[in-house]
Amino acid sequence: MKQRTRFFVIGLLGALLPALKISAVGHEKPTKPSIALTRIGPSSIQLFVSDADGSAERPLLNSDSRDYNPVWAPDGQWIAFTSERNGSADLYRVKPDGTGLERLTDSPNYDDQADFSPDGQHLVFVSTRADGTADLWIRDLRTRHESPLTTGPGGDFRPAWSPDGKWIAFSSDRGTKLERDGGGQWWVRLQLADIYIIHPDGSGLKRVTNSGNFCGGPRWTRDSSHVIGYCLSSEETFAYRSSSDATDEALRKMGRAPLKGNTTLVSLDVTTLEQTTITAPPGIKSLPAVLNDGEIAYIRKDSDDRGLFYNSTGKKGPAGLVRSPSWSPDGKLVVYHRFLSLKSASWQEAWSRNSRYELVNTKFLPAFDPSGKRLIVTVDNTALVQIEPGRNAEQTVFRQEGKLALSADWSPQGDAILFGLGQYFRNRAQGAQVAMIKPDGSGLREITSGANNNGYPSYAPDGKRFVYRTFGPEGQGLRVMNLDDGRVTKLTEDYDNFPRWSPRRDLIMFVRRLEGSFAIFTITPDGKRLKRLTNDGSDDAHGTWSPDGEWIAFASARMGFKDEALNTDSPQPYGEIFLMRYDGTHVQQLTDNQWEEGTPAWLPWNKTTQR
Repeated sequence: MKQRTRFFVIGLLGALLPALKISAVGHEKPTKPSIALTRIGPSSIQLFVSDADGSAERPLLNSDSRDYNPVWAPDGQWIAFTSERNGSADLYRVKPDGTGLERLTDSPNYDDQADFSPDGQHLVFVSTRADGTADLWIRDLRTRHESPLTTGPGGDFRPAWSPDGKWIAFSSDRGTKLERDGGGQWWVRLQLADIYIIHPDGSGLKRVTNSGNFCGGPRWTRDSSHVIGYCLSSEETFAYRSSSDATDEALRKMGRAPLKGNTTLVSLDVTTLEQTTITAPPGIKSLPAVLNDGEIAYIRKDSDDRGLFYNSTGKKGPAGLVRSPSWSPDGKLVVYHRFLSLKSASWQEAWSRNSRYELVNTKFLPAFDPSGKRLIVTVDNTALVQIEPGRNAEQTVFRQEGKLALSADWSPQGDAILFGLGQYFRNRAQGAQVAMIKPDGSGLREITSGANNNGYPSYAPDGKRFVYRTFGPEGQGLRVMNLDDGRVTKLTEDYDNFPRWSPRRDLIMFVRRLEGSFAIFTITPDGKRLKRLTNDGSDDAHGTWSPDGEWIAFASARMGFKDEALNTDSPQPYGEIFLMRYDGTHVQQLTDNQWEEGTPAWLPWNKTTQR
């Protein structure tokens, strides 16, 4: 299996879910257990067509599904695109007037980023159907036959067919080494990639850049002699990932720095491999394209001036959070997708690869109360918010100026909430404590003390103790506190995080930072029987127990990037949700997309007995 990246951000509009068995909370396991999770990525994406200058914009389809990455057919008769309208990401096509919608692929895996052959008879696209990681596939539109073009370690992205039909260019992270963010968030993986070309029959693979950082977004010149792309440093592939729909002024008022930076447009001679820089204004530029008249267009994602630009003339196209532009053959029209909302849903049905489980998108770090009727989430890392399952209504329960409040856990009786209060992430050296409030947000008191950074608490099933993680001048690892007398017991001394006490009382699950990755372990509450559940290189985290203690849902990076990171607008777009038994066996994948997903939580259903 190709090992690649993922560790969901440790810092991290909806529809009713009538199928969710809220009434199943009680003493019987529901037919379909439900798991809430966090998706960091656009919650609403729509396709638009406009004149090349952005005027006369209209929706291509009247749809509330996620539709994205459109591409115009060479004869102008079709627009192919990706949609999640039927669950997983699949390829569709539609007439430019919005009629004749047709589904092209029907796979439970991820299919995306299509491009037409020059004769319009084939599509090359990205798919995870081989082994769960991103490869290139080709579909014959006449026979419907699909075959793999690339395989092997590493992810392949953004294929582009040359006008003469002889080559397909793409970006790939194959052969790259793991690098992590050097700005203090070392759990984040950076994206290194280069541009390659390959013949449509799979022969002649050739690397055309050797950046040691990131080069991607390949598109061909009209004579098929050059490929253009964009390049940036590995650190910038993280710094430039996220976007905001707020103005720069609004971001400053919120105490957030507006997105600023620069990427370089390049032209590559595919025969000599000579690389030249394309003169262009500063800005975070991506998704370049060469138009029929030789003009180079690109997307700029920073500043209030973000949108589509034409390089030589300085003219603008559609403005705002637009991505993946593709022009009609005569160059008069452009199709693209627009992010309509970047906010996480409060409660939104999600697709599951395993039909035996129901998934729901919600806010960050969800935690159900014992009855399953109340859900506490973290919003903006500063507030604890209560959501009623099945609805999009939110009510802020707790917020304290100048401090972060996150990772709540309900007492087994449902009468108290533990959470982390203080500074985390890049400011974690300033310290934090485990605090307690009543469900209505009153009665605040800090439970832990000292100079360390304490957080991520989890109650024992008896409600008399809790486990939490700590690090700082007083040592690191997991600690167990007795709530009756405040006595603290040392459980581990490694860099461990996200502890969760099993409903069966016998095990505590947690994440341990190893030399090269993060892995999930269990240990008994007395500090014995340490057991590793997941393997090197997969970056597994955010484990949570099923109500009967038999299963663990967790986030994993093992399937890697599925797109160029700047195009996803997710901080860590390689996160997927998996299941495994309490002993690490029977691993199953539940999600498969290019967004960031993590922090799962099971809807409660029954009491447990000792294993």
